[in-house]
Amino acid sequence: KEPRKFRVIRDDLLHPTLGGNKIRKLDAVVPFLKDEEITDVVTCGGCHAAAVGTKRRLRILCMGHLLLRGEKLEVTTGYNLISEVYGNVVYVPRTEYADRQKMLSSHMERVACSEEPVLWLNGNSITRETITPSENSKLLEPGRGRRKWAVLGEGGASGLALLGFIRLVRWLSENEVFERHDKIKIVVDSGTGTSAIGLALGIALLGYARWEIVGVMLSGSRDYYERQTKNLVTDFLQQFRCDQLAEALSLPLVWEERKRVRRFEKIFGGEIGACKSIARQTGILLDPIYT
Repeated sequence: KEPRKFRVIRDDLLHPTLGGNKIRKLDAVVPFLKDEEITDVVTCGGCHAAAVGTKRRLRILCMGHLLLRGEKLEVTTGYNLISEVYGNVVYVPRTEYADRQKMLSSHMERVACSEEPVLWLNGNSITRETITPSENSKLLEPGRGRRKWAVLGEGGASGLALLGFIRLVRWLSENEVFERHDKIKIVVDSGTGTSAIGLALGIALLGYARWEIVGVMLSGSRDYYERQTKNLVTDFLQQFRCDQLAEALSLPLVWEERKRVRRFEKIFGGEIGACKSIARQTGILLDPIYT
């Protein structure tokens, strides 16, 4: 009898610096940034929100500017150090950081110029806005020439991010990872559910009839994940003007309960040992929190 085979495909090798739905969101917006000839991108999020990974990827195209909550450390280490290596970091007081939209708008008033509209990639929309510079406006790096700014909203759970997962599905079928006509089940550990939903949408749109996504629910009820599926897919179809597909679209997506409910940072007995055992046998590094 032929042994069963499975593959482990890591989308989070540098997590939480770079991983999952946030890097797929970036995958989706990079073409917009290139087409618009954007020179500077502003984003926000704690280091644990993987925003530093966003800047790291953007560095090939333009300068990243990351707004971080809190105060600059006396000795910069860890994710803060990585942030400062790959772009410009601005530390924002916690009270100001509480209102993300107002904080981003205020920052753009200080750095943007009135000649070029700012491209906002916020949530599920792409908009342009002409900024009126404040009295304290300043150019971060004088002498860099014409600058075009974009603002990338916090987090990765948005309809816009799903485009990156469609590209990932195509890549899986074209790079000898999976054959599109094989019977494939892809098991996805699901926090917000964006990764599982995006992969299922990609499979449906590309017509891979024998592929299926199994989303293992991490942090919410079945009702939450079903609502999230409906909301993200609707946002995606509206964003890319293909609402007519909504009624005919059936996602190959099944939500499964965990045998033991997982809460963030809670480690169960034996999990550290299991991670060590898998590493010794396969060379695959896992950790009990994220994977």
